[in-house]
Amino acid sequence: MTDISRTKEPVQPTVGAEAPASSVKAELYSQGFPPWEYGSDPPVPVVDSENNHSTSLSDASSGGLSLSSTTTPLRSSLYDHIVENGRDYHRFRQGKYLLPIDQEEQERLDIQHMVFSVSMGKLHLAPTGPNLGNVLDIGTGTGIWAIEFAEQYPSAQVLGTDLSTIQLSEVPPNCRFQIHDAEDEWDFPAPFDYIHGRMLLSCFRDPRSVFQKAYDALTPGGYLELQDLAFPPQFWGEPRTETSLYKWGKLTSEASVKIGRPWTNVPKFKEWLEEIGFEDVVEKKYYWPLSSWAKGEYYKQISVYAQAALLNGIEGMSLKLMGLMGWSAEEVKAFLVSVKEDVKNTSLHAYAPVRVVYGRKPGVNT
Repeated sequence: MTDISRTKEPVQPTVGAEAPASSVKAELYSQGFPPWEYGSDPPVPVVDSENNHSTSLSDASSGGLSLSSTTTPLRSSLYDHIVENGRDYHRFRQGKYLLPIDQEEQERLDIQHMVFSVSMGKLHLAPTGPNLGNVLDIGTGTGIWAIEFAEQYPSAQVLGTDLSTIQLSEVPPNCRFQIHDAEDEWDFPAPFDYIHGRMLLSCFRDPRSVFQKAYDALTPGGYLELQDLAFPPQFWGEPRTETSLYKWGKLTSEASVKIGRPWTNVPKFKEWLEEIGFEDVVEKKYYWPLSSWAKGEYYKQISVYAQAALLNGIEGMSLKLMGLMGWSAEEVKAFLVSVKEDVKNTSLHAYAPVRVVYGRKPGVNT
């Protein structure tokens, strides 16, 4: 399992006892403490006025974070796929998921897992309790979350579902994977105590109907948790509408609406869960700076992984979506050169808003 624990002794904050809570948070995270170490939600980022921007993926990895799982990453080379514009895409329900499934994309998904780990400090926020039975991971991708969850909860039987078979080959005995389209009827043999979905923003025509299926498939008292990106990327302060990054976000958002799978639904998740009937619905907000413009070790590390995930995945995200807007593959790749430069530009103060929403099905599991 990825170890994100810290070995240094806690340092007392250098603010007075009467300082407001926001000042205490700002001081603590500027000293390198992530929010879960002082029992708080993440503070909003603050621009690093000292221009400490020299952070790399290798630096972050050497600081106690690793991109490798405790299981051996032997992904199958036998998954069925099709090739478009030099990238591999899933064949089952061809075209339903717009991102590739090749090795480059799999590496991006594992980096994405790391940025969630750095942000949250744990695999989930819902208060599930330690003795879980059946657990479902929707859109499991490489399966890294499901594997780590199975390692952390030996009593759980973890099922990861996806449209493609790109999961790790060696898994714990209480973890398995299955090809399944979450928009189909759910015919799982037993209900689940906990259902998890991460980065589903691009997956469904009607996300609310999938959340309804999850509600119906939960045991009384069971939780649904959604961890997702509130697309498109934002800018701290006034929107930088002249930038290629802003134009890219606008283009891809419009294209996602055109194909009937809007990438902009995430801010509605909390409302939808409440409408469906979930109780004690909680929404937590996180911020992923896309370069190291934000102050504090916590945000520096997040920016390393967030930037790497976006730079590694932006071509795969763009080829089909921008193609639907009339762009050729060559035009897309040429445009993305300037978008990537914007992502790396520490003067733009760009960030990705992230929401974690969870709710409990009424009743008590007996």
